[in-house]
Amino acid sequence: MERLKLVLPTPEYKAACLDYRKEFEQFNEVMHGTAGLSHVESFEAWLKDIQNSYLEEELTDDRVPATTYLAVTVDTHHLIGMVNIRHRLNDVLKTSGGHIGYSVRASERQRGYATEMLGLALKKCQSLHIPRVLVTCDQDNIASAKTIKNNHGQLDQAFMHEGTMIEHYWIDLTEEA
Repeated sequence: MERLKLVLPTPEYKAACLDYRKEFEQFNEVMHGTAGLSHVESFEAWLKDIQNSYLEEELTDDRVPATTYLAVTVDTHHLIGMVNIRHRLNDVLKTSGGHIGYSVRASERQRGYATEMLGLALKKCQSLHIPRVLVTCDQDNIASAKTIKNNHGQLDQAFMHEGTMIEHYWIDLTEEA
């Protein structure tokens, strides 16, 4: 039974999203999979940007179409994490970033939520007709590597990029169809 569902951000989630950002700031952590929530001037500007991020004609700065989701609990709609799905890869994402970025708030970690979120994101990738999904993580991010492996990720390569060892995992969605 799924504990989480992925929903599109709406104005009703403003307080939850700002609280999510505040929790990452308190722990001085990077927010992955949030499409820039950490550095926007306002929630409204972020919401407008992500609502247009799947439209090719709205993209600039070498961006690709993407969809950002909130991972909320099925019963209470409590914001657990965020997921950003890139519909295709460009040169930057082929190196660092991949098709999916995600994060779980610190207060909700080590409960299996990341694995569930990635699984839900992979279902979204299937509906976008992405046959093979690239998911990357820093080599020292053991929790993220475990999450990817729990979702059938196969390590393809590890390499140094801008001073950090990056691991590339591929998940073949054609086998799970």
